[in-house]
Amino acid sequence: MPDTGTHASTATAELLADRFAPNPASSVLRHRVVDADTATTYAAVRGFDFMEVGGPLVHAAGWVRGLPERFRRGRGPSVPLRLTFEDMTTDSDWVILGEQPGTELVAGVVGKFWQPVIEWRRVEPGDFAEFAEPGYGKIVLSLSVRPYGEQRSLLSYDIRVTLADSAGLARFRLYWAVASPFIKAIHAATLRTIARDAENANPDAR
Repeated sequence: MPDTGTHASTATAELLADRFAPNPASSVLRHRVVDADTATTYAAVRGFDFMEVGGPLVHAAGWVRGLPERFRRGRGPSVPLRLTFEDMTTDSDWVILGEQPGTELVAGVVGKFWQPVIEWRRVEPGDFAEFAEPGYGKIVLSLSVRPYGEQRSLLSYDIRVTLADSAGLARFRLYWAVASPFIKAIHAATLRTIARDAENANPDAR
């Protein structure tokens, strides 16, 4: 099933993402209907490998190039073969902010991600919502699953960006003007990959 589109800013009640980015400066929300039940679809979210949507598109996008923090701390430029949520938050500045098992998984990171060389800063989940140091921005990534009829699921990918000051917002807007086409393409590829994995694991969809 194709995704249902992109919206500039959307807030949905009872989402964990609302706790950490209730009033984002910018957001992108995409949906996809999956031919699998919610349990199967959420299992595909939990097992999703970010490297499956790699290649030139990912490496061109400033947003995703910061995910594998293994590039830092003198470990060389090797790219991990696998990058799940747990891998992404191990020895990096990304953190798992919260989870509603079977429904939503939320991760986040703080940094100056509009710079040519991104400056990340680790902020623990308990401090993330209130963090507002000038010069930094916050990214909240949410993947959620809801029932869509009796046998299908609605898979949602929500990215929200919050900026601490007007100067950071101005710099982010310049970055976004260049990077947004790549980022939106990666979002679509992420949804497509998760949906494929869920549908392949669903015997009723075969």
